[in-house]
Amino acid sequence: MKLNLDCIPCFQRQALQAARFISKDEELHQKVLREVTKKLLESNWDSTPPELAHRVHKIVKSLTNEKDPYKEVKRESNDLVLKMYPALKEKVEESRDPLRTAVRLAIAGNIIDFGPLQEFNLEKTVREVLKKKFAIDDYEQLKQNLKDAETLLFFADNAGEIGFDRLLVETFLKARKLEKISFVVKGGPIINDATIEDAIYMGLCDLPNIEFLKLSNGDAGTGPERSSQTVKRWIKKHDLVISKGQGNYEGLSEHNGLFFMLMAKCPVIASDLGVKVEDIILKYKQ
Repeated sequence: MKLNLDCIPCFQRQALQAARFISKDEELHQKVLREVTKKLLESNWDSTPPELAHRVHKIVKSLTNEKDPYKEVKRESNDLVLKMYPALKEKVEESRDPLRTAVRLAIAGNIIDFGPLQEFNLEKTVREVLKKKFAIDDYEQLKQNLKDAETLLFFADNAGEIGFDRLLVETFLKARKLEKISFVVKGGPIINDATIEDAIYMGLCDLPNIEFLKLSNGDAGTGPERSSQTVKRWIKKHDLVISKGQGNYEGLSEHNGLFFMLMAKCPVIASDLGVKVEDIILKYKQ
């Protein structure tokens, strides 16, 4: 997915938000915003949104001397979902269609996103998504593909949200024994994206036959980019591939054979998908 002009002011807002998470120093806020604006003006706008986001947040980290500006909000998100987890699991187990309910909850968890959003109400979103009609609904295809799958590749999105993802994978495992689960996180901090530390904290390491793969956060040595041949090989090697959230949709939408699970949280993504903002999506790209 190519960059949209509306992404440019969004990056500026993200940079300012990150700087404010770290410090109350308005001079620092202004310095960050000026440097980010300069970088945006100099950059090639033919990049994908995630590629440009990497450059923007690298500036924020450098000027603030903070490698993880979203550290506190990620911890709060993780703890909030851990508290909710027993009740969420009960909802799935008591449902007429546990897999359908787990998919809905996983998509509801996608609201935990400090990229396009500044605030959200998780519990309200869960209630609404459990009743909401899908704008794109390839659930029957998901059930069919799961029936024959032996390996799962799961591109995670955000901290906190991965607690909902854990519940979804556990539900997959009750329907189908998977010989291998590859769970993809960021190789280093960027925005509130999930890292290996978040995955371990949220109990993903307790799932059977799981391994963790890392995607680049824009820094050297943190993993391959989504557009790399390495990621293409990951996709081809797995029977079932799940892509969570807007960032992964932006970076992986050129690939075939993926299920995209997300909530459309900005007009750019909604327009690309042909849906409305706040719509929920389960889309299979063949």
